[in-house]
Amino acid sequence: MSELRVPVSAADHARGGADGRVVLVEYGDYECPYCRVAHSEVLQLGRHFGDDLTIVFRHFPLTEIHPLAEPAAEAAEFAGAQGRFWDMHDAIYAHQDRLSLPFLLGAARVLGLSERDCALALEAKTYAPKIAQDFLSGVRSGVNGTPTFFINGRRHDGPFDYRHLAAAVESVRFRA
Repeated sequence: MSELRVPVSAADHARGGADGRVVLVEYGDYECPYCRVAHSEVLQLGRHFGDDLTIVFRHFPLTEIHPLAEPAAEAAEFAGAQGRFWDMHDAIYAHQDRLSLPFLLGAARVLGLSERDCALALEAKTYAPKIAQDFLSGVRSGVNGTPTFFINGRRHDGPFDYRHLAAAVESVRFRA
């Protein structure tokens, strides 16, 4: 079983319990249909486990098959720089079927962010280093597809539906 090689840090995007007994790290791709399914399962986990669970998302765009995954990740980072990462993250997955550059700019506007600044950041690839850092941390941890989950530092190789993820979280919650 693989282990998470790059520990969770302040550079990561986390939600849920700030000091959750269980830390769930997801490597995801905004254009991956399986990640969209996993997104709703992870939201359900967050509601169920509350502050016992810290949810971390790291970018792992599979750009050869998902050309919009990296711009979507950069748009999420743009929003994150203004405290709105999770809002953009949720909006992208909620409307994955409409994913496009105009959608990303419109989502920024809906979130009250500057559409122009978002466009400039995407054009300049301002947040590409953060995406690359997340991607390389995934490679170092043995990630080879999305979604990939780590629970308290150990790779979850089972199914990623709610029932299986909840059981995996529950099994480590009382050992933490």
